[in-house]
Amino acid sequence: MQPPSPQEITRLLVAWGNGDRSALEQLAPLVQDELHRLAHLYMGREAPGHILQTSALVNEAYIRLIDWKNVKWQNRAHFFAVSAQMMRRILVDFARGRQYLKRGGGALQVSLTEAASLTECDGADLVALDDALTALAQVDQRKGQVVEMRFFGGLSVKEVAEVLKVSEETVMRDWRLAKVWLLRELGREVDGER
Repeated sequence: MQPPSPQEITRLLVAWGNGDRSALEQLAPLVQDELHRLAHLYMGREAPGHILQTSALVNEAYIRLIDWKNVKWQNRAHFFAVSAQMMRRILVDFARGRQYLKRGGGALQVSLTEAASLTECDGADLVALDDALTALAQVDQRKGQVVEMRFFGGLSVKEVAEVLKVSEETVMRDWRLAKVWLLRELGREVDGER
C-alpha cells in the first residue's frame, strides 16, 4: 500500500476541522504510523523502564486530539506539530506528577543529543527542558515553536516554515538562536542558578 500524500492528509484534516466525522475515521489510519514514529522518538529519550509505552502515548495524544472541536488545520505539518506538542505535554505532566510523588526524585531523564544537538549536557531532565522552552516562548514565541516542532515533532525545516508561514532561512536562524538560548538556560539549571 502506498503512503498517503500530504495533500490527502491535509484534505481530510480540513474536512475534520469542518465537522466531518467520517474524515476523522479515514484520517486515523493514515496518520497512525507517523504518530507512532513521533511517540517512539519521545520514548527513546526516556529512561529505561518508563511506565508509559509508545502505544499508550499515541492513544493518549489521539484521545486529546479528537476532543478538539472546529480546529482549522492548515496542513499535515500543522497537525503533526500539534500532535508533537500534545505528546510533550503528556510526558511533562507525567514527569511532574512522578516528581511530585517522589518529592523531587525520579524525574524522567531525556538525552538532548540529536542531529542538531541542543546541548552538550547529557541527562538533562524533561521538566527542566520544558521549563526552559516555556521561558523561551515567553521571550520569543516563534523560536519556542521552532524548537518544539523540530526537536519534539521531528518536523523538517521546510515543514516548520510552512506551519509558521516564514522562510526556511528564518526557521534555521531561529533554530540556531534558540539552541544557544536553551543551552544557556539549561546551563543555569545545572549550575543551580534557578
